[in-house]
Amino acid sequence: MARYTGPLCRLCRAEQKKLFLKGDRCKTDKCPINKKRPIPGKDPKARTGKRSDYGVQLREKQKLKRSYGMLERQFRIFFDRALRMPGITGENLVGLLERRLDNVVFRMHFAVNRNQARQVVQHGHILVNGKPVNIPSYLVKAGDVVEVKESSKKLNVVKDALKELSKSGAYPWLTVDADALKGTFVAVPRRGDVTDLADIKEQLVVELYSK
Repeated sequence: MARYTGPLCRLCRAEQKKLFLKGDRCKTDKCPINKKRPIPGKDPKARTGKRSDYGVQLREKQKLKRSYGMLERQFRIFFDRALRMPGITGENLVGLLERRLDNVVFRMHFAVNRNQARQVVQHGHILVNGKPVNIPSYLVKAGDVVEVKESSKKLNVVKDALKELSKSGAYPWLTVDADALKGTFVAVPRRGDVTDLADIKEQLVVELYSK
C-alpha cells in the first residue's frame, strides 16, 4: 500500500500547525513550529498572501488528512462513505477516522504516533475481540475490545508509548487497562470530544469535495 515516506516535520511546516506526527518530539523545543521555521519550498514568501476560498478549503483538507496519516485516495474513500451516512457529513467523517484501528491503537497509547500504530497493527501485534487484525483501516465498532497480543506485550515500543497514559489519561470514548494492555472502544466520539482537531473546520472539507 502506498504511503508517505518523506520527513514528517515538513508536513507540519507546510500547514503551519502542529499535527503531532512524531509523538513526544512535537511537544519539545525541537519542533520546527516552535522554532518558527518557514513554509517549505523554493519561495515560501510567494505563498504567504491572502488565500482564495479554494486555498482555505484545501489547507483544511490537507491538515485533516495528514493528521491521520492518509493519502488522497484513502481519504476520499472515507469521505464518500461519510457522505452516504445520515447526519452531518463533516462529523461523520471525523467519526470514521477515529474508528480506524491504527488511530484507536494510538489513542489507547499503545504507540507514540499514528505511523507507529500503523506498523504495530500491520506486524500482527493487535487483537480485536480476541482475533488478530493487521489492517490499519479496519473500522472498530462500539464495544469492541482492542488489545496487544500476549507475545507482544514485552515490546519496548508499546511500553514506552504507554507512559503517556499516566500523564494524560484515557480519552473519554475509550477505556484502557494499562496492566493488561487492553482497551474498549466505548462509543464513536462526538466532534467536540476530539479536542486536538478543535481548530480544523471539517465543513470546509465537505465544501471542497462538493464542488
